[in-house]
Amino acid sequence: MASQSQETPAAVLSGVSKRYGERLALEQVTLRIVPGQVTALLGPNGAGKTTAISLLLGLVAPQSGEVQVLGGAAGSLAVRRRTGVMLQSAVLPDTLRVGELLRLVGSYYPRPRPLAEVAALAGLSAQLATPYAKLSGGQQRRVQFALAICGNPQLLFLDEPTTGLDVEARESLWRVVRELTGRGCAILLTTHYLEEAEALAQRVAVLVRGRLVSEGTVDEIRTRGVRSRIRCVSTLGVEEIRRWPGVLGAAREECWLDIETSSAEPVVRRLLAADPNLSGLEVRRAGLAEEFARITRKAA
Repeated sequence: MASQSQETPAAVLSGVSKRYGERLALEQVTLRIVPGQVTALLGPNGAGKTTAISLLLGLVAPQSGEVQVLGGAAGSLAVRRRTGVMLQSAVLPDTLRVGELLRLVGSYYPRPRPLAEVAALAGLSAQLATPYAKLSGGQQRRVQFALAICGNPQLLFLDEPTTGLDVEARESLWRVVRELTGRGCAILLTTHYLEEAEALAQRVAVLVRGRLVSEGTVDEIRTRGVRSRIRCVSTLGVEEIRRWPGVLGAAREECWLDIETSSAEPVVRRLLAADPNLSGLEVRRAGLAEEFARITRKAA
């Protein structure tokens, strides 16, 4: 695979805005996708993620701003030959066998991966002779992933790639994604599984209503709220705890108390002092899912 320096982005949206009639899909969005990294583009439904991918694929043009992909124009033949795409859904010829599909799509690329390698990476070695229509939904998603990587791309778009996959197939796909980035591939990932973004992405960008509201490494995004979760068994009242300094929220589920706090240590000390019979104490840092929920609520 041809390599690019880490300083040179594989794809860039620079101050891009896009409208569909009266609806503003993207507003002044700037995004860089870097070789050797997974960039997770997150956001609620209708946030503009599909529009961003469509711009980078050259399927639509922006009203303003600039789109550059692999040093060329988005959607040009030279760029497409170095790009792989797995969208949320795909329509493929039902009667073609898996091996035939992989050979056909691989023939469009100048330096495709060997068929056996692609099949092994996608977990399809045993299905090469099976017609596409005879595959399960999860196996069809594996075929779509295989088609996205068969051209040995420098830039890979994965739009909700693990929807419909079981746990084993999802973890297998994750391993391949890590292998690809290790070889220098730049990957743009969209997913509603925030644990997937947390597991795979080096950078995260959050879109809300067409605007880029947060961007950074996973750790940067996760710690911007500087929040912790405390869970314990206690008879203390929720309303009382909510008034304590540093407590951002509290709720009860049967005998369990769940507390969200900006500073865990003083809250834990006060809990222990206020309830000598407290038990089952757990403290953990808020994950990407909690911070994503906070960011999107605030932006909305």
